[in-house]
Amino acid sequence: MTNSTVRLHIGLFGRRNTGKSSVINCLTGQNLSIVSDIPGTTTDPVKKAVEIPGLGSVVLIDTAGIDDVGTLGTQRVNKTLQAIKQVDIAVVVFSENHFAKEERALVSRLQELQIPFILLHNKSDEQAADSAAAGELIERYKVDFLDFSAKTGENIETLLLLLQKNIPENFGKQATLFGDRLKIGDWVLLITPIDSEAPAGRMILPQVQAIREALDYNCIAVVLKETEVEDFMRRSNITPALVITDSQLFGKIDGLIAPEIPLTSFSILLARQKGDFEAYLKGTPHIDKLQNGDRILIMESCSHHSTCDDIGRVKIPRWLCEYTGRQLEFDVAPGLAEPPRPINEYALVVQCGGCMITRRQLHNRLQAAINANIPITNYGMAIAYIKGSWHRSVELFRDIQ
Repeated sequence: MTNSTVRLHIGLFGRRNTGKSSVINCLTGQNLSIVSDIPGTTTDPVKKAVEIPGLGSVVLIDTAGIDDVGTLGTQRVNKTLQAIKQVDIAVVVFSENHFAKEERALVSRLQELQIPFILLHNKSDEQAADSAAAGELIERYKVDFLDFSAKTGENIETLLLLLQKNIPENFGKQATLFGDRLKIGDWVLLITPIDSEAPAGRMILPQVQAIREALDYNCIAVVLKETEVEDFMRRSNITPALVITDSQLFGKIDGLIAPEIPLTSFSILLARQKGDFEAYLKGTPHIDKLQNGDRILIMESCSHHSTCDDIGRVKIPRWLCEYTGRQLEFDVAPGLAEPPRPINEYALVVQCGGCMITRRQLHNRLQAAINANIPITNYGMAIAYIKGSWHRSVELFRDIQ
């Protein structure tokens, strides 16, 4: 399934004063980024959402120089390196044929995260790229190389073509939520509580996505609150092909829906669509192995106002402590922020559904934990496990590879 609402994220990385901001202005035909001869003008990653012919709706990320110095400079470089995890394509900008250890380290990180990149030698109007050196870089990294001038716009059409060429093959093609498991005319029951965490006047994105998917697959969607489920099941002659609930209601809904009817949650559907589902399946049962003093990382993927009933910061920590009977410690990494501690200090990582970020961003965010063999799970799976609905909630998707 192709998701036309997903924007391609393109990041520009390189030293200070190589013309990254000028390249962005050249790409868009607008003065979106401040350009100056003073090194370090761009101090933090800045996102620009624009429409570019041939690429469609994109987010351009302008970053600070990878060679920045001093205490603040080091912080800026760290921010730049964190921004790598947010991009689908990277443009490594350098000039004056200066490609040294900073660029090599940057490219190594991009390769580690399997992010396609283009080598862009900027300011060709001042000094052309050395053909022999360019050939060596192309051979070493097996990537596209372009001699470019943001000042004159020389080769801008070629740059656009190279960006199109390097769009990841699976970009925008997300797994379905559940539609491939059902048939035309099936009934889908969606249980959507309206509580203190529900946004005023609207539904949360996963609920909207599930309704749309039911329609896309020619299924019949019934949407109701948890207080209406028992009455609906008693009075109707409908046997749903699938029931989808808010994860927090597993304990209640499990007893209201006949055991032969598949039951899952919105968060688990997102785990299938965006997350590393197999790693989640493997990691969730590690909840039973938690010990006193273990530290758990709660990874949110959006910035929101925390309430006294916050699912990630309040409820899941409380439920984990109650379920395990252990005294556990918790850290929270909001938005796309890095964990506050080294990843190997955590006994478990609990990732939210990730409805506000791309699949690549979510996978890149989890990769450090996976590489360190830290068990990972997601909100819905962890709650299902704690509430005793684990096997039922994932049974429909267990054959996913």
